[in-house]
Amino acid sequence: MKVFSIAKGFYYLTKHFSTELSDKELNRLRALRLFSETNDANLVCSTFEISRATLYRWLKRFDPKDLSTLKEISRRPRKVRTPQWSYQLIMAVRELRKKYPRWGKEKIAVLLGNEGLNASASTVGRIINYLKKRGDLKEPKIRTISTKRKIKRPYAIRKPKEYVAENPGDLVEIDTMDVRPLAWILLKQFTARDVISKWDVIEVRSRATAKTAGEFLDTLQRRMPFEIKAIQVDGGSEFFADFERICKDRGIQLFVLPPKSPKLNGAVERSNRTHTEEFYEITECSWKVAELNQQLRHQEYVYNCIRPHQALKYLTPLQFLKKGGIIEINSPSHLSHMY
Repeated sequence: MKVFSIAKGFYYLTKHFSTELSDKELNRLRALRLFSETNDANLVCSTFEISRATLYRWLKRFDPKDLSTLKEISRRPRKVRTPQWSYQLIMAVRELRKKYPRWGKEKIAVLLGNEGLNASASTVGRIINYLKKRGDLKEPKIRTISTKRKIKRPYAIRKPKEYVAENPGDLVEIDTMDVRPLAWILLKQFTARDVISKWDVIEVRSRATAKTAGEFLDTLQRRMPFEIKAIQVDGGSEFFADFERICKDRGIQLFVLPPKSPKLNGAVERSNRTHTEEFYEITECSWKVAELNQQLRHQEYVYNCIRPHQALKYLTPLQFLKKGGIIEINSPSHLSHMY
């Protein structure tokens, strides 16, 4: 009688080793070999981080003479449910989708119901995918009805992935916000926030142009108590031309966001919401630019020097900067411009 054991099988495999096995399959072979040598399932399972059920499943399937038994096999069920769609339903979905190619499965399901063909939105979606795979349904070509002229920025670039703000001033986000208290009044608020210290500077202008954005940059450098190294803005026209030139002349790196991505300027977007809720919605404001800016300077002082910030572990931006040794201010009188 000839006996072929697992141990002898491993000897056979070492003599007829194939390089077609992947790392995953080689690990299975090592696990089975360790089990054949030690007969210790706990050791094998802890070493290869598998369950006992997995180990016994490998042992049951493994044939020492056939390396293909180490390979992954399909886990697809032997019997799968076949669709029960009627030919009438498939043709109805096809015709409606061709007639209204931009409509989704929910709308088509409603139209089918109006025709007496009851089908869920999920079923309609499956039929649409089935028709696409067969080539019976093709998506229409999308024509662009408006094109925007791409303007090459002479200085601004996209923020590199490796650029990380670590200190105050490393990245200041700037954005504009519409202030429309009455139908015939429209003002533009320029908002800037340092992403590290949460220090804010806010100022209102009658218009948002490259010239007023450049003037706001003067205000920003005057009111932020640290050097500004980089600014991030969206693609608004006010951040072109003079604004871009001023940043270049002053050695301030200018980053511009990709289209339709305001979340990348999330710090200043949150700032706009905070000042809306904590100032505009509860304060009797003057809608003359000079007088409103006086009120905003006081709001800026309260925000930077009095209001605790959860993101700063309930320190104010001023306390955060003093604690980090960034600035040394002993009296709020040094911030008199904020009153």
